[in-house]
Amino acid sequence: MDTARPEISFFLPVYKDERTVRHVTERALQMLDEVASRYEVIIIDDGSPDRSGQIADELAKTDSRIHVAHHRENLGYGAAFKTGISLSHYDWICMVDGDDEYDVYDLKRMLALRQYYPLVIAFRYKKLYSARRIFISYVYNVVLRFLFRTRFRDISTGIRLIHRSVLNQISISSDSPFVGAELAIKAMLKGFPVGEVGIQTFPRSFGSGSSTSLTNILRTMRDIYRMHHEVFSDSYSLPEGRDRTKQPGETQR
Repeated sequence: MDTARPEISFFLPVYKDERTVRHVTERALQMLDEVASRYEVIIIDDGSPDRSGQIADELAKTDSRIHVAHHRENLGYGAAFKTGISLSHYDWICMVDGDDEYDVYDLKRMLALRQYYPLVIAFRYKKLYSARRIFISYVYNVVLRFLFRTRFRDISTGIRLIHRSVLNQISISSDSPFVGAELAIKAMLKGFPVGEVGIQTFPRSFGSGSSTSLTNILRTMRDIYRMHHEVFSDSYSLPEGRDRTKQPGETQR
């Protein structure tokens, strides 16, 4: 078993998270001190209208391992995710949402599985959400299991561990909360083993989550349609030298 401490890039997207960004960041620093040989923390301010970005900048001034990226406007969860990936320098990448509904210490359990899985996601076996949000999450996961022939229990939770080898083999294009599902589905189709860790969630102490807003639901539906058309097309991820437009026995070019 690999007992060497990994080098880790940790990022968190924030939007209207001024009450939690400091706590999540400080808890991440504590966790990373325990498990990583070297690490960095990246906070992505996705055009937040509150003080989330300002607090992130204050944190960066106190620790050189903390870096902040600002979107001038709200570009969406997927865009913040892609920014975090693009700014990460190390091979192991951890991420967690900035609203503190997921605890960063669950990443320790995910990291314990890194020898077996280059991608580890979570499934929420206890959800402290409204009945509406639980219902939307249930329908969402059932639809994705049917559309993409997967068995993932809870594909889009806001905490995950990723090895760069996965990202080198797939392209991510979603700007909506569907981005996590796109990552897991495309990794599965490429043959990467995807681990799942059961977690509990924690209640928000303020506001409400934006993932089930009408805007994000519409963005997610658009990305689901686009990706389904992409992966079930006649040109997606074909073996080398094969062309589905050619008849059997024709010369492949």
